[in-house]
Amino acid sequence: MDLARLRKGLVVALAASFMAPWAMADEPKWRYGMAVVGEPQLPADFQALPYVDVNAPKQGELKLAQEGTFDNLNPVIDRGAIASSVTMIFETLMKRSEDEVFGTYGLLAEAVAYPDDMSSVTFRLRPEAKWADGQPVTPEDVVFSLNMLKQHSAFYSGYYRHVTGAEKTGDREVTFRFDEKNNKELPSIVGDFPILPKHWWEGTDSQGKARDISRTSLEVPMASGPYKVASVQPGSGIRYELRDDYWGKDLPINRGQYNFRTISYTYFSDTDVQFEAFRAGNVDYRQENSSSRWATRYDFDAVKDGRVTKEALTNPFRAVGVMQAFVPNMRRDIFKDARVREALNYAYDFEDLNKNLAFGGLKRVDSFFWGTELASSGLPEGKELEILNELKDKVPPEVFTKPYANPVNGDPNKVRDNLRTAVGLLKQAGYELKGNRMVNSKTGQPLGFEILLSNAGQERTVTPYINSLKKIGIDARIRTVDASQYINRVRSFDYDIIFGVWAQTMNPGNEQNDYWGSASVDRQGSRNYAGIADPAVDILIRKIVFPPSREEQVAAIKAMDRVLLANHYVVPMFYSGEEKIAYWNRIAHPEKLPEYGTAFPEAWFAKQPGK
Repeated sequence: MDLARLRKGLVVALAASFMAPWAMADEPKWRYGMAVVGEPQLPADFQALPYVDVNAPKQGELKLAQEGTFDNLNPVIDRGAIASSVTMIFETLMKRSEDEVFGTYGLLAEAVAYPDDMSSVTFRLRPEAKWADGQPVTPEDVVFSLNMLKQHSAFYSGYYRHVTGAEKTGDREVTFRFDEKNNKELPSIVGDFPILPKHWWEGTDSQGKARDISRTSLEVPMASGPYKVASVQPGSGIRYELRDDYWGKDLPINRGQYNFRTISYTYFSDTDVQFEAFRAGNVDYRQENSSSRWATRYDFDAVKDGRVTKEALTNPFRAVGVMQAFVPNMRRDIFKDARVREALNYAYDFEDLNKNLAFGGLKRVDSFFWGTELASSGLPEGKELEILNELKDKVPPEVFTKPYANPVNGDPNKVRDNLRTAVGLLKQAGYELKGNRMVNSKTGQPLGFEILLSNAGQERTVTPYINSLKKIGIDARIRTVDASQYINRVRSFDYDIIFGVWAQTMNPGNEQNDYWGSASVDRQGSRNYAGIADPAVDILIRKIVFPPSREEQVAAIKAMDRVLLANHYVVPMFYSGEEKIAYWNRIAHPEKLPEYGTAFPEAWFAKQPGK
């Protein structure tokens, strides 16, 4: 799953385990929320989320910036570049609290129930839930949404592959059926997808043409959420307005949120120009992803006199494990040999990059669940060792004998030793240095590849790696393309190496199949960027999704982490473990931020003039 894609980002899949059983003749026991461990933290009569300011004013404009461009407002399909935050005009059946790792509460649905074997789940819709045209949100809308998302989105098709269908089972009830039992995550994740208006999508546009949900579109879609699209400048800007007639503004799950009257995005093709727009006061809020810029360029007057606030927050990472890496595409023959992939790691000089480009502000990632209690370390023992022993003939032997560690550079001697090790690994894989070129010993074909990037700002980080690879004769090149082309090439696996980022929750589940499961290798649009098809990983994913206990789930997660690392599927890069934000004093966040997020922009607000 993902958190935004990394912010919203990213989709967080959590489970539910508190429903009472129901027999064929029994009425289902309806509940107001779900939680993977125990009960939801908030009581049934909660009045608002703990971190919001229920008295926050509904006023002002939030001006934001986005890099790249967009050509699509249709949230269903995997084509085109979707406009920033367009999903906030839609709603889901359930909504999550950023104060909880596992809690989720009713939004469009007022109640939820499922049987003991988790073979299905039923949601009861709120009678007051309405579309922007005043029509009620219906079970037919929910069924339509699931069918369209599974039909037209590779991501949703994979993520919900165990959902065999949905049907109307009451005037305001919809039931999802599953093709397997006791998958604790399924009841929860079907509450996460955007619900679409069936009657609108099956209607005609302003020119009388039938709408086509399978195509990109810049027509403003009908929705039921707190905001509406007020204006669109294709590729360059989009503006949202708060709906005064929003049906859900007084729900406890929504109180103190959606406080800006308008939210606008301006698109920039250049990262530096985007930063200058923020510095000039034309953008209110910035999430900084460059440690060097954070260290050297936030010394302008507005920061010094307090008009701009800088904060480095750990909140969003307290329950999120992140792997950021160079990802070799094993669908390419040159990357099929694990020794080649391992050699690429020995050629990566993180210490030099961190010192010279990031001013020491980064940390090397050494786990697919980095920064959390789910990350493997040391040698396997206990339950984890038992699980790995069952797979002894399917995993690299070093899983049992050698804790994973990235090569360490930092001085010329270490750099030389690591490059020498890389050359040795390549020799074992059938390559040799001839002159200043690394070539295939049998064919004479030079070893070379392309690192695909989506913006020029990334080149600064990649260039030192390119130079290091050239020292051992590898012809590595950078190819930077526009955002739309990049998205399409990644979806179709048309690349040699890319940047990959996976965000993990504390309850990994069905999304692991999309990340590294064999079934996702050839499914375009999946997040199996590396092309992993490993029987041991498939078995471990099943153990993660169907654990007899939390203890055994954690053991299986750590075991899978070890296997992924030992196969050198990626070259781990870095992360700071902090969300670096800066914002002008025109806006503010609640006094208490949530434990596991920043609640931006939902719980933020525009300050009263003079305050």
